[in-house]
Formats: sequence, structure tokens, C-alpha cells
Amino acid sequence: MKFNVLLFNLLKNKILKKIIIIPLILLALSLSAQNFKTPLQVKNYSEPSSYEELSSFIARLDDSSPLLSVETIGKSAKDRNIFALKFSSSEFGKDRNKTRVLIFAQQHGNEQSGKDGALLLAAGLLQAGNRYLLDRLDIILIPLMNPDGSEANSRRNGNQADLNRNHLILTEPETIALHKLYDKFLFEVTMDVHEYSPFGETWKKFGYRDNSEELLGTPTNIMVSQKIRNLANKDFYPYLKKYCADNQVSCFVYAPGGPPEKDYIRHSTFDINDGRQSLAIQNSFSLILEGMNGTDGFSDNIKHRAEAQMTAMRGLLEYSYKNSAEIKKLVSAERKSLLNIKEGEKVAIQLIHAPNGETLSLPLYSYSSGNDTVIIVHNYRPVVKSLSDVTRPAGYLIPKSDSRLVAWAERHAFNTETFKGGKSTKIEQYTVASVDSIDFEGDLVIDPVVKVKELSSGVVPGDYIYIPTAQLRGNMLIIALEPKSMLGLATYPLFAYLVKAGTDYPVLRVVKK
Repeated sequence: MKFNVLLFNLLKNKILKKIIIIPLILLALSLSAQNFKTPLQVKNYSEPSSYEELSSFIARLDDSSPLLSVETIGKSAKDRNIFALKFSSSEFGKDRNKTRVLIFAQQHGNEQSGKDGALLLAAGLLQAGNRYLLDRLDIILIPLMNPDGSEANSRRNGNQADLNRNHLILTEPETIALHKLYDKFLFEVTMDVHEYSPFGETWKKFGYRDNSEELLGTPTNIMVSQKIRNLANKDFYPYLKKYCADNQVSCFVYAPGGPPEKDYIRHSTFDINDGRQSLAIQNSFSLILEGMNGTDGFSDNIKHRAEAQMTAMRGLLEYSYKNSAEIKKLVSAERKSLLNIKEGEKVAIQLIHAPNGETLSLPLYSYSSGNDTVIIVHNYRPVVKSLSDVTRPAGYLIPKSDSRLVAWAERHAFNTETFKGGKSTKIEQYTVASVDSIDFEGDLVIDPVVKVKELSSGVVPGDYIYIPTAQLRGNMLIIALEPKSMLGLATYPLFAYLVKAGTDYPVLRVVKK
């Protein structure tokens, strides 16, 4: 019999529960959990955990404590399990006073340390001295999002898709599983754990490289609640930086780009197709963590890499515990604003990284001296601004005949309604006059020239699925479906057919008169 089931049956006896069972079980669990070694530790930190080793370890953890239950939330492209480790002092998700935290690692298979850092964290959470966290938090850890890529030490999944560019089109089984889990519990806090490699030739020729063990990325899309972005940037980042430093781990803001003065430095992408921003756009307190990779992209320095990742993840849990009530209240209020948002407000669909006169003191490693140093970056663009807005419609009409769009809407589980039309609404359609291009973080994406026309006839409501914009994914919906959006569906090969010069755009806008 599984240990958790046996424990549950014993706890039904109230007298035994109070007098004998709970003290003895908690003592036994404390001793057993402290004896658990992760696969990385068993192998004396020689190489990252394999999928089979991870699976076996998770099974043993699952049998060890009533505080943990393990769920397989989906399968990878090559039919490997994706495990969710659910930590709770009660039935997960039932105590509405607790803050729900989701940490998921290794979307990119060649970024190994997040997986092993998560396993170290999982073992630690079952130790008696750490269980206070579960007084205020319900925690899910997904140590390995991309088991196929992990086994091959390859960035992409078994379908050769980049999972961390798949959260908008949502075609891969791994990302679909993650979003189904998110929808089930609507986590207030999320962290997407990655690695970055500072060892490229461009920076080496420059003479310097990044040398921070952990980098924190916060939400950057300006359609994410400003209050949530402020909490992440002004409160959590300083907290995590200090927490890591107190534990002998260096932490800095995630600032890609450069090298300095050869190219600008910015604060991560504002795209909503990654694991952080696709959840932040729903007004979750969502973050991305980037630990430093090894020189060989696999086992080099894996002990310290995994421990540093574990430290930063633990820092998030400590912050969430200490600020549980504030986070929960803020996220709840900002989500309500999405549900009650007013038609006609502006939504940014083309954005740009812009300077604001600030410089950045960037900590780097000098190849020539072999020492850490700081370079002042003048071409620093920490602000995201809108280049183009649209007014928020009441909703969109997706033609039922377009199987790709219909399947996409179903994967995202958008709220839909029966469209009745009437004199109080009008229906707008875009005509694509021509298709130009626009720079998006160094790449070119489509920038169509469109005109809007009102349709007075020819629209049969039964031929369309109506998706209102007043829902948690409302901003995602608008950014995805507007033809001029530089982050929209039409920028992906799968949906490129939506925007063609000289044609009508098939998705219609519903606007109240």
C-alpha cells in the first residue's frame, strides 16, 4: 500500500491520531526525508540526472511523505512522463487562503541544472525545518518539462520545437500540459527556470562575459499589470539578490543584448510566447530564472549550478511565504480588472525597447585579467514602449470553418459565448492592403498595412465562434488575433496564411456602438 494512503487511513482514527500516530509519523518522516539523496548527489555530482533516475527518485519521494503527491500531467512528444510534485499540508488547492506557487524547469533540454536544482529543493521541502512554508503556500514543482530534449541534451523537444517559444500557439504536448495545470489552479506565483550561456565568441572577442550565477527576468510586456511589474522589479528583485548573496550566490537582473556599445542592452523580451510572460499576461506574479550554464553545456560545474538554481528557487518560496497575503490580494485584484475591463481601452500590439537616460552597471568577468569587473552600459534600454495600439473590442468572431484557429482557441480554453449581434453592436473586418516588415528585437516580422470596414450584412452568427475579451486571457487574445501585432499568430508559419496582401482578414472584431 502506498505510504500516503496508509497514513490517510490511520489518521481517520482520531484518538490514535492525537496520541500516537502523528508524533511518530512526523518524526519518522523527518528522519527519512533527511536521508534522501538526489540522483545528482548519488553520482557524486558527476553528471546531471537522467530521466530514468529522476523518475525513480520522484517515486521514492512520493512514497515518503503525506505532504507530497505526484501527478503525471502529460506526456512528452516521445511519450515520457511529465511529473508535477504537489506539496501541501492539506488537500492541494483547497485552502483558498494559501498562495499557489508553480515552479517549472528545463523547458530547454540542454539547460540541465534547473532539473537537478528542483530535485534538491523537493527533497529539502520534506525536511522538518522547512515545512513552515506549507503553512501559507501550496507548491508545485515540475523538475523536467522537456524529458526528450534532456535525454538528448538538446534545446528542442522530441518534435524539434522550442517549447519556450510555444506558449502562444500551444502546439506541443508539454506546453499544453503546463497550461492545463495552470488553468486548474490559477497559480498566483510562477517561475520558469532556465540556463544562459555567457561563453559565446562575440563576447569573448569583446574581452568580457556575464558572470552572475543567477539572472532574474520579470514581466516586461506593458499589458501586464503595472502593480505586478513594480512588485517584481522594485521589491522581489532586491530581495532575491540579497537572499542569493547571503547564500554565496551572485544574482543580477536578466539583461540580454550587447556587447555594450556594439549593441544595446535590454530587459529580456516583451513577447508573450514564453513560460513567464504567457502567464504574466494573465496578471500572475510570473518570473524567469536564468542560471549560468557550464562550459560544456552539460556536466561542467553541475554541483554548483544545481545548488545555485535551488537557492534562487528557495528564495522565491521564502519571499512568497513572507508576502503571501500581499501577493494574493494584488493578483486577485489585477485579475478582476481583466474580467471587468472596458471596451475601447488601448492595447499595445507593437512595442520597442527604449532608453530613459539611465546607465547600467553591468557585472562582468574580464578575460584579460581573470577578475570580475563592472562596465557602465550607456546604450541601455530598460523601458518598453508602445509603437502601435488598437482599441479593445468587445470580442472576436473566429470562423468555424478555420480548423487551425478553432483548435488553437480550444487549446487555450478561452471563454466563449453565443453571439447574438443586434443593433447595439457592429462588426468590423480588416482588409490587408500590403505587407511590410518591422524590426522585433533584431528580427524582422510582418507589419501589414490594413484598413477597417464595417460589415452590414453577410455575417451568419452560427458560422463563427464568439470569444469575448473580458477574460483572464483577454489581452493575450487581442495580441494574438490583431493582424498588425508583432507578437500575433500570423507571425508564426502555422498561421501565416491569415495575413495575405489583397485579402480580407478572416477574424472579425465585435464592437459595441
